[in-house]
Amino acid sequence: MDPKILIFMLLVCCSSVFNVGAQSYQGKWKLLKRSIGVSAMHMALLPNEKIVTFDRSEFGPSNITLPQGKCIKEDSKSSDCYAHSVEFDPATRAVRPLTILSDTWCSSGAFSIDGTLVQSGGYRLGEKVVRYFKPCMDCDWEEDQNGLLSPRWYASNQVLPDGKIIVVGGRYQFTYEFIPKLYGSDRILYKLPFLKETRYSASVPNNLYPFLHLSTDGNLFVFANDRGILLDYINNKVIRSYPVMPGGVSRNYPSTGSSVLLPLKLCSTTDSDNNTSTPDAEVLICGGTAPDSNEKANVGVFVPASKSCGRLIITAASPEWEMEEMPINRVMGDMIMLPTGDVLIINGAAKGTAGWGVARDPVLNPVLYRPDARNSDESTRFEVLAPSLIPRLYHSTAHLLSDGRVLVGGSNPNINYNFSALYPTELSLEAFYPPYFTKTKPRPSIVAVNPGLKIGYKQKISLEFTLEGSVILSDLFVTTVAPSFTTHSIAMNQRLLVLAFNSEVKKTSSGNYLVEGYAPETAALAPPGYYQLFLVHEAIPSKGKWIQIKQF
Repeated sequence: MDPKILIFMLLVCCSSVFNVGAQSYQGKWKLLKRSIGVSAMHMALLPNEKIVTFDRSEFGPSNITLPQGKCIKEDSKSSDCYAHSVEFDPATRAVRPLTILSDTWCSSGAFSIDGTLVQSGGYRLGEKVVRYFKPCMDCDWEEDQNGLLSPRWYASNQVLPDGKIIVVGGRYQFTYEFIPKLYGSDRILYKLPFLKETRYSASVPNNLYPFLHLSTDGNLFVFANDRGILLDYINNKVIRSYPVMPGGVSRNYPSTGSSVLLPLKLCSTTDSDNNTSTPDAEVLICGGTAPDSNEKANVGVFVPASKSCGRLIITAASPEWEMEEMPINRVMGDMIMLPTGDVLIINGAAKGTAGWGVARDPVLNPVLYRPDARNSDESTRFEVLAPSLIPRLYHSTAHLLSDGRVLVGGSNPNINYNFSALYPTELSLEAFYPPYFTKTKPRPSIVAVNPGLKIGYKQKISLEFTLEGSVILSDLFVTTVAPSFTTHSIAMNQRLLVLAFNSEVKKTSSGNYLVEGYAPETAALAPPGYYQLFLVHEAIPSKGKWIQIKQF
């Protein structure tokens, strides 16, 4: 038997494929590229529809070389001729090797107002570096070797209402700071004792890559290990502490769970009154594992991951966790907001933790979570979807594309590139098609956005769209999705808003439909920058259009 076939059969036999008899699963998978040359540890979608992805750069060669025989001199005796970052075009599947000079291992990122990817930290010589990648045809990485005040390895980033980016935590770093360094306040290191208080141990922190979500009042929700705070980052003050999440489960690296800010629903408006009330902010956290799971996995004992999820309204007067269970145990799962407002839970393992070779039982089935079905039974809230054939474990990623697909890549639980290990280094990219692609109902299409694709706060806007058949007003809404930076099961800056639109649809002279509404009122609701704009009808989204929201 072909050894590759044998390895594949063993992986499937040792994987978690959800079994419910003869049930046919919704959704489907498609392999886009067998190899992009690097393992997609970090991933971001730029406003020009190109994916930038990268691995680490100091652990040996990748499977793609730099163009035109280019090599980077590492020291007097050695040089590196391999690319550790590439640009991928989902439309053509073309790959362009990029030049990255410093080690990006376990780094973080977010987007500036103009759509530039701002990427920070990493390992060793990369730990204080801030890197920039602009969305242009032939652009390459630019690096500021002293862009950070403190080493940032396993830190998290979030875009703030003024467009600056906060960088929180990192290994042995119980502080936060701001980038880029434009003003005096940006050159100060702010202490955050909460990060030290939530550490499980020095060797197994269980609080790295903390979950960050910008609340609707402009303060920052920070979650580490099993609890959260609301941080006034301007005045360096914790203004509230939240209850410990029940269950005795750690949720952050290496006991890696995942988190999303659930859709922010802006109120409907009328022409005479475009004031909207501030919506509640609710966080969902799923997966993770027992606090000592990493220690046990290192001696060959692989503890089952958690099934639990918790929801917390962080703006409530007396917030309490509302707990529920996924149908599958999962650690290292990615949680991706779909244009419909549903959450896709994908990738990961059913046993063990994040780290080198310390996970078993890959979870091949994604799960769809429907937030608005919260008062129904769990079989309605959660739906198990069609499985992949490729295990995606440590160092895997997932990202929403503008056409509604979810791009999935990475997985390398090995120190170097290793294609014969139990779970080999994975260089492929595949696309998952959520269930809305397989429905027979027509898909809406946005024809025009007025007054244009650059939109100010509170501005009146209209969407012209086409749709075969009649519009059902009760099943029509408009969403915007902030582009995220994904790595290690965390989608930094991920944010979805349901915009305030009138409950009326007009017909244009050309026979198209027109719906009117308003942009978000404040930068606390929608930090300035680029967003994907979707129109959803009967739970089927249009293709997204890129808009820029800021104060004009």
